[in-house]
Amino acid sequence: MDYSQFLAMKQEIGLLIVFLLVFLYDTFMPKKALGATSAFTCVLFGLFTLAGFAACVISPEVNAFAGMYQTTPVVATIKNILNVGVLIVLIQATKWVNSDFVVVRRGEFYELLLVTLFGMYLMVSARHFLLFIIGLEAASLPLAAMVAFDKAHYESHEAAVKYMLTAVFSSAVFMMGLSFVYALTGSLYFEDIAFKLLISQQAVSAMLIIAVAFVIAGMGFKLSLVPFHLWTADVYQGAPTSVTSYLSVISKGSAAFAFLVIMAQVFGTVYSQVWEWMLYAIIILTITVGNLFAMRQRNMKRFLAFSSISQAGYIMLGVIAMNATGVASLMYYELVYIFSNLAAFGVIQAIENNTGMVSMDDYKGLYKTNPRLSFAMMLAMFSLAGIPPFAGFFSKFFIFTGALGQGTTAIYVLVLIALINTIISLYYYLLVVKAMFISPDDCKIAPFCSAWTERIGLWVTVGGIIFLGIISYFYSELLTMSQDYNILNVF
Repeated sequence: MDYSQFLAMKQEIGLLIVFLLVFLYDTFMPKKALGATSAFTCVLFGLFTLAGFAACVISPEVNAFAGMYQTTPVVATIKNILNVGVLIVLIQATKWVNSDFVVVRRGEFYELLLVTLFGMYLMVSARHFLLFIIGLEAASLPLAAMVAFDKAHYESHEAAVKYMLTAVFSSAVFMMGLSFVYALTGSLYFEDIAFKLLISQQAVSAMLIIAVAFVIAGMGFKLSLVPFHLWTADVYQGAPTSVTSYLSVISKGSAAFAFLVIMAQVFGTVYSQVWEWMLYAIIILTITVGNLFAMRQRNMKRFLAFSSISQAGYIMLGVIAMNATGVASLMYYELVYIFSNLAAFGVIQAIENNTGMVSMDDYKGLYKTNPRLSFAMMLAMFSLAGIPPFAGFFSKFFIFTGALGQGTTAIYVLVLIALINTIISLYYYLLVVKAMFISPDDCKIAPFCSAWTERIGLWVTVGGIIFLGIISYFYSELLTMSQDYNILNVF
């Protein structure tokens, strides 16, 4: 074996170095120095993220380990988009991890988070299902421990059990689908499977349809696609808010890109015959059900859980597009979603850390006592709803444009349904704005000063919402990169 192949995994190696340094600092530094663990982790990961931007520019297309692992500028970019989200989560979580109850397990939180991110890296770069499964489990299992981090709360235990059972069941369904794929093709390499499906596509079998359905179902659990979404609201509500924000954006973003790679590179040759209609139905159900149930929620974390379900449906439009515009728009959507959703969770976390309140009814009249938090939450809701000129409007516009590139009647109907649902989503997003700014009730939340780390997190996310809505440079660069390094089809 040529060990120089490990040098292709520059971002993974860099992340492992960050993990080891954090682990060694937490384990061996004297007690007086442990108070700086959060600052050390944030600074170290911030430097790693900055270095990742250089990797996006200079990374060549490299295959390693007999084609099991691949990295390209597109793959390096999606990893760095995830890094940006993780850095914001780390900053926003600083006050919580330094609280009296959590501080004793502060190092474990950072270490578990970095391990899950490493698994997501492997998922994104995998071009063989064995490596993909390793990444999937590395990303999923530590998350159960993170969900159960609030050991004193029954809801956290319940959420962890539900997440663990869901993760195990979804992995079993996914691997059952892979067993059918292996029986049909005799390989687990993405390229080999696609080639064998291509030469036999005139004889699409029932087993192939079942195999693809099982693969979609297994990934659907990770992405909270309807009807595989039932765990989402309970887990989001029971988990610590920092973990919930990580689940809602980082875990979902990596799974969405990995899903795109699998469906395009493995099953792209049977797109119209086998799985196009499956994904059409799932997208419609996901967007619609997520919107309808979000209207009924009063707990802010459950509210954002169903909002994230609906957003996952919009992200899937980038998969169904099956073109370079779809790839670029999916990546851009994930970047905008990171800033928008983490801004909302940043406000929720600041209020919860200081008051313990998480109900939408508690936010009535919030503008009178905490105008800055109200302003940040308003921008987050506007961006998630897709109201111009904020970033969420352009992310939805680009992802609709990418889907319409198919040019079929079915895709026009699908985008029309998505547009109607966008109008419906305005209602429940504006419910939060109405509660904060228009409600005549006196606010239950007294004025308070957020921690400086929480303020930094909100400044960064609000700046991202505004900046990405004004500057289209990032989308143009992503589109050019997606056209130059086509990940959609190996043939």
